[in-house]
Amino acid sequence: MFENRMKDAVNESHEGKRKHESTWPIHRIHYEKSRYIYELYYTKKEISRELLDFCIREKVVDGNLMAKWKKPGYEFLCSLAAINKGSTNFGTTNVCRVPLRLRSGKITPSVVTGCISCASCDKGAPIWWNSNIEGRAGGSKRAAEAEEDDEIEKRAAMLRGDGGSDAAKRPRTGDTLD
Repeated sequence: MFENRMKDAVNESHEGKRKHESTWPIHRIHYEKSRYIYELYYTKKEISRELLDFCIREKVVDGNLMAKWKKPGYEFLCSLAAINKGSTNFGTTNVCRVPLRLRSGKITPSVVTGCISCASCDKGAPIWWNSNIEGRAGGSKRAAEAEEDDEIEKRAAMLRGDGGSDAAKRPRTGDTLD
């Protein structure tokens, strides 16, 4: 099940995506597979310790990520890349570790993992780039950006006092000029 999904994610076309966007499904599948085995052992107690050790030893699941899940505050960590301070510009953790209620401005996914929020206080599981949050349709990021651009243009036109007459004529970011 997870292996077939992982193969599909690896072989998926990366055209039209940003540099890191093509790895987001891989991070999500990696999380789901590790979480599935974690819950089988720690919460449901349906597999033995020997089987868990075998899965970790054979790198079927991420043992280090599972170890983090046992620590307070990291119960729903999406990836170890989210807490790797060396991979960010300012030496901090990823934006997905900040609770949604503490963020200001536009809510965006982590560039590295595609996780919007994996803070323990938000949902009880990571919120991914293609999840629905607060009425926002997931998966249609380009359409949401275009809609936001239209709204910004309307507001700017109102501030200029021209009522938006030339806002429709002005090309948006990403539009091609013919």
